[in-house]
Amino acid sequence: MVNTLKDKARKRFADKVGMRETRRIKARREKGKGIWFGLGMMGAIGWSIAVPTLIGVAIGIWMDKTLPGRISWTLTFLFVGLVTGCINAWYFIKKEQMKIGEELEL
Repeated sequence: MVNTLKDKARKRFADKVGMRETRRIKARREKGKGIWFGLGMMGAIGWSIAVPTLIGVAIGIWMDKTLPGRISWTLTFLFVGLVTGCINAWYFIKKEQMKIGEELEL
């Protein structure tokens, strides 16, 4: 009984050491992915929100000029573009999280 507990503890310890070593090797391989990689990701997420928002504003301004009415098409499409951009950024972040999760499992 005592030997089985010791064997289990040794196996857990070996697994933990193996995971740490795997992470260390991965970190050495991806040495260039430091602060600049993180800033680049933030920039990509920012652009994925900003571009649909600006496209929505442009469509709204054009519609306000062509179809004047009681509602502001600019505000409507600003909101639509913002929501579209946020959904786009959410999918981008989710995809990156899944990729990171898969790398950690290796």
